[in-house]
Amino acid sequence: MAERSISIRGTSYPVILPKLSDARLHVAAVTLTVHLLGQVGLHFRLSVPQILASILTVAVIELAVTFKSQHAFIWPASAMLTGSGVALILRVPGMPADQPWNTSYLPLYAGVAAFALLTKYVIKYRGSHVFNPSNLGLVVAFIVLGNSRVEPLDLWWAPMSNPLMVLAYIVIIGGSTVLLYRVRLLAMSVAYYIVLALGMTILAASGHCITANWAFAPVCGADYWRIVMTSPEILIYTAFMVTDPRVIPRSKVGRVVFGALVAVLCTLFMAPQTDEFGTKVGLLAGLVPLCAARYLLERWLPEPRSAADSLRAFARRVLAGGAGARPMRRVLGVGSLVMAVLAFGTGVVLAGSPARGVVPINTSEALSGYAVQLDASTLPPIDVTQGVWDWDQATASQAPQLLLTLAQNLEIEAQAQLKHDPSILTSVDHGARLDQMRAAMTPAGSPVTVSHYSFADVRVRLLIPFGVQSGLSLGFDCKGTVTQQTYDASGSLASQQTVPFAQTFALRAATGGRWLVVAALDYGTTP
Repeated sequence: MAERSISIRGTSYPVILPKLSDARLHVAAVTLTVHLLGQVGLHFRLSVPQILASILTVAVIELAVTFKSQHAFIWPASAMLTGSGVALILRVPGMPADQPWNTSYLPLYAGVAAFALLTKYVIKYRGSHVFNPSNLGLVVAFIVLGNSRVEPLDLWWAPMSNPLMVLAYIVIIGGSTVLLYRVRLLAMSVAYYIVLALGMTILAASGHCITANWAFAPVCGADYWRIVMTSPEILIYTAFMVTDPRVIPRSKVGRVVFGALVAVLCTLFMAPQTDEFGTKVGLLAGLVPLCAARYLLERWLPEPRSAADSLRAFARRVLAGGAGARPMRRVLGVGSLVMAVLAFGTGVVLAGSPARGVVPINTSEALSGYAVQLDASTLPPIDVTQGVWDWDQATASQAPQLLLTLAQNLEIEAQAQLKHDPSILTSVDHGARLDQMRAAMTPAGSPVTVSHYSFADVRVRLLIPFGVQSGLSLGFDCKGTVTQQTYDASGSLASQQTVPFAQTFALRAATGGRWLVVAALDYGTTP
C-alpha cells in the first residue's frame, strides 16, 4: 500500500491509518455496536452528542500529541477506544432515556474522557502508561464527583424478551471471545471470570444485598449472583478493560495470575457495598491497584516465552512442588492453595458484613393491632401501562393486589396518626413518605387530621428515580376523593369534609417484604 501523506506549507507529513487486522478495530466494532443498540432499543440514558464529545475530544488530543512527537498524522485508535469506553460506562443522574440528540452534559463527558486519556501521558513507567486510561479516569470521576453527579452504567439493561438485549449478548460474548482468542488473552479473561464467580458465590451465600434503580426490592442472594455474573457491563469489563495488553504482564502465566488477582480485589471492593453505585465503582476499582503493582508482580512470575512460562508447568509447581517433588512438599503445595482459597472466602465474608442481611420485615405482628378490612371489589379496575408489563410481567399481574396493599397502607397511616403512634409507620412507609408521615405525627392529647382515600381511577406505571440509588418504584396515579377528618384533643370528631384528589403514590418492596409507600407526589410526576 502506498504511503499516504498530507502536505502543509510545503512540508509532507505521513498519514498512518490502522490496518484491518488491528485488534483495536475489532474492539471498536463491538463497542460501537453496543452503543448503537443502546440508542435504538435498549433505552440508554446516553445521547449521540455525548458519545461524540467523548470520542472526538480524545481523538483531537491524541492527534496533537502524536503529531508533535512524531511529525505524522497517526490515527488515534487507542484514544478513541478510551473515549468510547468512557461514554459507554459514564451516566449522569437526571439524563432521560430515548433522547438520542440531547446535548446536555457535553463538557462533563469531554472532560472525563480528556482526563482519562491524559493519565496515559502523565503516569508512565519505563516508557509505557501504567493504568488503563478509561478505567482510571472513570474510577476517579465516580469517587470525586459522587453519585449525585455521575453514576456507572446499570448492571441490568433490559429483559431478555427484548430481542435487542439478546443481540447485545451475542455481540459482546461472540465478539469478545473471537478477539481474546485471536490475541491470546482468552485464558486470562476466563481466569478473571471464574475467580469473580467464586467470590460472588461466597457473597451471595452469605446473604449479600444491594439496592438498585432497576429493582423493586433489594437484590439479594442468588439474584445478586445472577445479575452480577450475567451483567453485560461485567462481560464488557472482563473482555476489554481487564485485558488491556499495555497494562498487564507480558507472560502467559503472569496474565492468568493477574486476571485472577484483579477478580480477588474486585470482589473485596464490591463486598461492603450496599447499593449499585458502590458495587460498580468497586468492580472498576479492582483493576487499579493491580496495574500499579504489575512490575512487582512480574518479578515473581516466569519470564515471557521462557520454559517456565507454561500454565501447566506453573500449576504443577504450585500444586505439587514440581516434577519429582517429595510427597510432603506436594501436600504443602495443595494445602497452601486450600488455605489461600479459605483466606479469600473469609476475607469476602468479613468485608461483606455491612451489606448483609436485608431481611424481609415481618409486619404481621406489628399490624395486628391495626387490622384494616378492605373489600377488594370496591376498588376500581387498574390501567397497567405497557412499560410495567415489559419490565416485569409478574409484578404487573399483581397490580390489583398491590392497589389493595396501597389502600391498606394509607388507612393504617391514618390509624397511626389517630393513635399518635409513629412506631407503626415503618410497617407501611419507607424513605421520603416515612419522613413525611413522621413529621405530620402529633403528640398524644393534641388535635389531629387524618385522611381516608377512596379510589375512582388508577393507572400504574414505572417510576425510575434519578440521582439517588433508591430503587425502581411502581407509580400509582390515583384519582378519587379523600375524606379529611379532624379530631380534637379529647379524640372526638370535630369536623369532616370530602374533596376530590389526584396524586401519585410510589410503592416498592424497599425492605424485601411488604410493599411500602415510598413517596407521595403530584399527580403524574416522577421523582
